[in-house]
Amino acid sequence: MTEIRIRPAVIDDLPSLTAIYNHYVIHTPITFDIEPYSVERRMEWFHEHAANGRYRLLVAEDAGAVVGYACTGPFRAKQAYETTVETSIYCAPEATGRGIGSRLYAALFEALAGEDVHRVLGGVTLPNAASVALHARFDFVEVARFNENGRKLGRYWDVAWFEKRLE
Repeated sequence: MTEIRIRPAVIDDLPSLTAIYNHYVIHTPITFDIEPYSVERRMEWFHEHAANGRYRLLVAEDAGAVVGYACTGPFRAKQAYETTVETSIYCAPEATGRGIGSRLYAALFEALAGEDVHRVLGGVTLPNAASVALHARFDFVEVARFNENGRKLGRYWDVAWFEKRLE
């Protein structure tokens, strides 16, 4: 097994990031997006992230291939929410169960240390034992559960919201 390298994302990663995300769009309820993204359509999302500040995008690389990513973005558009960020984390299907998500989250929270971030939130479509366990491992606490608030793949899904104090 090769060494997993965690690093900030670069624009050349965007096709791989889009492919990873599209797997979950097409095959799972994990994201409530229904239509796959083109690389061009994902460009604006990519540029919302920076090398410093609240909104980061890190990738996991294995033997030169991007196998996962974690990022933070705005929770809501209103300015009073600016110190709260929402996380997203996705691994390529062939890379799940290898601890890559834990490595990505550890690096993401380390990168955010010292930034003006008070709360980190994560929404998890249920059931998803692996994601619930990952969030618990990083001291997230479930603060809300919305029942049947998303419809995808022919059924309704619950979403649990988790939060973590970062300061």
